[in-house]
Amino acid sequence: TVTLAIGVNRMAKRNAIIRKLPAVEALGSATVVCSDKTGTLTENQMTVQAVYAGGKHYEVSGGGYSPKGEFWQVMGEEVDNVLLDGLPPVLEECLLTGMLCNDSQLEHRGDDWAVVGDPTEGALLASAAKAGFSQAGLASQKPRLDSIPFESDYQYMATLHDGDGRRIYVKGSVESLLQRCKSMLFDDGQMVPINPSEVENQVENMAKQGLRVLAFAQKAVEPHHHAIDHGDIETGLVFLGLQGMIDPPRPEAIAAVHACHHAGIQVKMITGDHISTAQAIAKRMGIAQGDNAIAFEGRQLAVMSPEELAQAAEDSCVFARVAPAQKLQLVEALQEKGHIVAMTGDGVNDAPALKRADIGIAMGKGGTEVARESSDMLLTDDNFASIEAAVEEGRTVYQNLRKAIAFLLPVNGGDSMTILISVLLALNLPILSLQVLWLNMINSITMTVPLAFEAKSPGIMQQAPRNPNEPLITKKLLHRILLVSLFNWILIFGMFEWVNRTYDDLALARTMAIQALVAARVIYLLSISQLGRSFLGYVMGKRQTITKAPILLLGIALAIALQIGFSQLPFMNVLFKTAPMDWQQWV
Repeated sequence: TVTLAIGVNRMAKRNAIIRKLPAVEALGSATVVCSDKTGTLTENQMTVQAVYAGGKHYEVSGGGYSPKGEFWQVMGEEVDNVLLDGLPPVLEECLLTGMLCNDSQLEHRGDDWAVVGDPTEGALLASAAKAGFSQAGLASQKPRLDSIPFESDYQYMATLHDGDGRRIYVKGSVESLLQRCKSMLFDDGQMVPINPSEVENQVENMAKQGLRVLAFAQKAVEPHHHAIDHGDIETGLVFLGLQGMIDPPRPEAIAAVHACHHAGIQVKMITGDHISTAQAIAKRMGIAQGDNAIAFEGRQLAVMSPEELAQAAEDSCVFARVAPAQKLQLVEALQEKGHIVAMTGDGVNDAPALKRADIGIAMGKGGTEVARESSDMLLTDDNFASIEAAVEEGRTVYQNLRKAIAFLLPVNGGDSMTILISVLLALNLPILSLQVLWLNMINSITMTVPLAFEAKSPGIMQQAPRNPNEPLITKKLLHRILLVSLFNWILIFGMFEWVNRTYDDLALARTMAIQALVAARVIYLLSISQLGRSFLGYVMGKRQTITKAPILLLGIALAIALQIGFSQLPFMNVLFKTAPMDWQQWV
């Protein structure tokens, strides 16, 4: 329990808060990490960089959420782009829709701009502001009358506004809007039949650049319309255009993905983005390796049999346009394949998947209360790198737990064998019961507790994940326990008999037997610790620095000081029936 609690404290310092103590140990054996993309693998700092409207392409300058930037018309690969003085009407309508169909706000904080709400909506506000639109001005010119909030099942948001006639403005995924549009707006204000394949090609080109693409549409309605529902936008929408935004990957998350791969942990990206966008980001981060990285969409997963789904979950590292309910199916499919699954989530609908996963990881910044309550761990910075750090700490905790067991059982085994055999053979006890209590309560604690503070071993993230079915005490560890117990028994009996026959002093014989045992404990402790191994490597000329272990050294120093008092202080001699030793006996 102490070892796990120390692990919890270490993880908290690395932005991972453990809600359930067993999750510390489970993290050390994780074989798959399923992660959201936006905000976890990426910086969650959206910026619109490309727009497609009226059959033309435009580039948008400026970064972050600043409303300062310019629009350039893309003329072709061999022709310079043209800076626009005035924006075409269809481009304005596309940008206007992004600002009206929006529940977020931009705030000016010192020299920077920040979004209050969803980062994707913040990027749309910034792009519209670069075109000269004001959120406050539009609120008075085109007041909102009703809205349909975004739902993952529908993949769009819609708002009803008054002004120059009543209109419904819609934004959402290309798949959800394209099937509801029969026409598209052109530069001259004319509406022409929409060419779905052409729009899909544009989306594909944007997505291959790693851009997240949203589609925009509108629909005029009768003046008596005061409310809207899903039926109002089932058909008859006019397609306005696309906005492509970039959310750059976190540099530390890229390094964390590589560390996970070296540790034998698969990383799978689950996102609501377009499949090409997801693949592009996955390749940039090193999640997908090679040109033919397998990826699946939610609609493909929906028609798979359980066996096909399990194989798809095993083979693929990218899942796009995934509904929250399918996250649960992916977790179960991976568990059927024998994996220990860590799953991230932030929404209410993610709660079942977080609950079912071996380690449910909720977002501390952007996550809902329901997701947090369903999780085993919270990320205070919503950063994938913190998951890798938590796995590293989990492995270290388990390693230190094994060290403590490997130390405690054999040293106590030697004591037990000594007393048992002495009683069976009717011999003088080499250690009295009160002296055994001293060894267990004082000496063992001063040397065992510091093991829980041991630093990670240098290659801990290069090892394969531990088999969760492996017993805590393996055959190898059991052999060590028996061998060291036997050694301790021989040491205690040998020292006791030799001193008793040499000095004919029972108290001195017991004292020296105990001191010999403690000396052996110190050497054995160093042999299983990072400190002892690094010191041995340094002595053997392996050009390595000696591991810093102040708590372990403090524990050993305290144990030695207590043992000196145990034999040399008169009141301890009376209390524990020990005898003082001279310097030759100490040697």
